[in-house]
Amino acid sequence: MTDAKPTLTTLPASAAIEDAIDAVEAAGAVIIEDFLDPGTLDGLWEDLGPALAAQADGDGRLVGEKTRILPGLVRRSAHSVAVMRQPHLLGLARHFLQRPVRAWLGEQRIEFVPTIQLGISRAIQIQPGVAPQGLHRDDTAHLRTHPGPESRVQVMVAASEFTARNGATRVIPGSHLWDDERGPREDEAVPATMRAGSALLWLGSTYHGAGANTSDAPRTGLSYAYDLGNLRQEENQYLSIPLDVVRGYPEDIQRLLGYEACPPMCGLYELADPMLLLRDGPGDPVAAPHAP
Repeated sequence: MTDAKPTLTTLPASAAIEDAIDAVEAAGAVIIEDFLDPGTLDGLWEDLGPALAAQADGDGRLVGEKTRILPGLVRRSAHSVAVMRQPHLLGLARHFLQRPVRAWLGEQRIEFVPTIQLGISRAIQIQPGVAPQGLHRDDTAHLRTHPGPESRVQVMVAASEFTARNGATRVIPGSHLWDDERGPREDEAVPATMRAGSALLWLGSTYHGAGANTSDAPRTGLSYAYDLGNLRQEENQYLSIPLDVVRGYPEDIQRLLGYEACPPMCGLYELADPMLLLRDGPGDPVAAPHAP
């Protein structure tokens, strides 16, 4: 008799962050029910729905056929703040990514704690008839090798219900522990089924991929990812979000967008913390004056 296929843990929104950490340590992913409240989800749909509907389907190159991707969600909807601040997402990102690194400086050994930054924010809608996406690791964007330190924690918020029939994201539980010689197999993947407003959270090293949509309606998810602050963001937030929009966000969100130096010296502006650019108006000698 063969062993049963591993499953994903589903936790309520009231679950302790430690419980989510334990689930991800074991499986590389976890589902959080009611990740967003209905009002926030409705607000995101209102802000993003028209632009997503206007997007053309992919041509099979960068974006898959019968798939629509809308990038730059932080620019398009202030409701993104609720996603970026959600305790389970932030807690997982801080636990798995902000691990101290020790380095020698002369005769002193100094401990540095990296920052985290938003790597992507995008809506992904797969249409009826779409084929399954190839199983992959998202930290390939950073050319990571395995086993090794994590570089990304990602979330897929179900903007519509996720079912095995409509293309729910498939995940291989435990694959975050594999080395690079072991490839993924379709029979190892399980669908992350969840109702709208719930979310799948996973590590960059976990194999996953969208499923086939054999239903008669689109399946829509909203994906945000936190990356290590010393790595390049997959989506260039400095070009994606105009500076006046960034200035309108609270400081914690500004820092999570990358306007924070990562110790010891990544991301400096004029040899200082880039937050000075946001606090002091233009800051940049070629920028136009900015009203207080």
